[in-house]
Amino acid sequence: MSAKKAVLPEPAAIQQTSVDMRKLSRVGSRPALLDYLVQLWEYRQFIFYDARARVQSGSRRDRLGSAWLLLNPVFNGLTYYIIFGLLLQTSHGVPNFVGYLVVGIFMAQFSTGGITAVARSVRSGRSVIQAFNFPRAALPIGANVRELLAAVPLFIAMFMLVILLPPVEQITWLWLLVLPAIALMWLFNLGVGMMLARLISKIHDVTHLLPFAIRAWMYASAIFYSYERFVKAPEILEILKLNPLFNVIDIVRNCLLYNQPPSLHSWLSLALFCIAALVLGFFVFWRGEEKYARD
Repeated sequence: MSAKKAVLPEPAAIQQTSVDMRKLSRVGSRPALLDYLVQLWEYRQFIFYDARARVQSGSRRDRLGSAWLLLNPVFNGLTYYIIFGLLLQTSHGVPNFVGYLVVGIFMAQFSTGGITAVARSVRSGRSVIQAFNFPRAALPIGANVRELLAAVPLFIAMFMLVILLPPVEQITWLWLLVLPAIALMWLFNLGVGMMLARLISKIHDVTHLLPFAIRAWMYASAIFYSYERFVKAPEILEILKLNPLFNVIDIVRNCLLYNQPPSLHSWLSLALFCIAALVLGFFVFWRGEEKYARD
């Protein structure tokens, strides 16, 4: 029995297909700014849920767990009170120095922690950047959201200490103004952190200098002393009043401790610096979108 020879089909005719090269884009290329914002908006749920998961899992290995989110700022405040309030006697002339110190330390910790986390987000997420294609700004935004969620116990502790520690302060409608002040500072943290993230992605040595710069900025923001000591030096006082960290701390102190509406100058100065930092920081970060996987 002989096998029949297989009959091969006639080869299909080759047809030319036109391709519109204008609709193709290079993989990993930087999209237009508006398209970039749209992509980030599509990642909004991932950014939020990832930030929340990291906050919840950040202290699981500790026996006290999430309680350290509350205990860390309390111990910091106690340490600074012993050093600056009791030993260095910087409390002279400052009404309710304990509340003054608590507000200054807690707000400074929120701001410096946010800037540091955002600045290091690209370097710490380099493996993710090299493995997946997504808008890189999701990393610093996620880091800033994570710091905001982690700061909720921080703000609760600040409010409770102001209410419980003598002299006891009364709750007024001015306390509501703390929320927009925190929101503006959150935007400032994101903008400055994104500029630093771009710089750190190129020059890693900046990470070693960042803690010193952050600490100097914090000490220059009238956290442990009253700014009234610079009344006789108006030039220094004016420079101090341009400091966003000083402005947000001064606004919160006026609302929580002294029952005084913050000045319009403080609000305008804070809003101007925060919005400018956000716009500039986002633009600088977007410009380096293609380089983060290679740096």
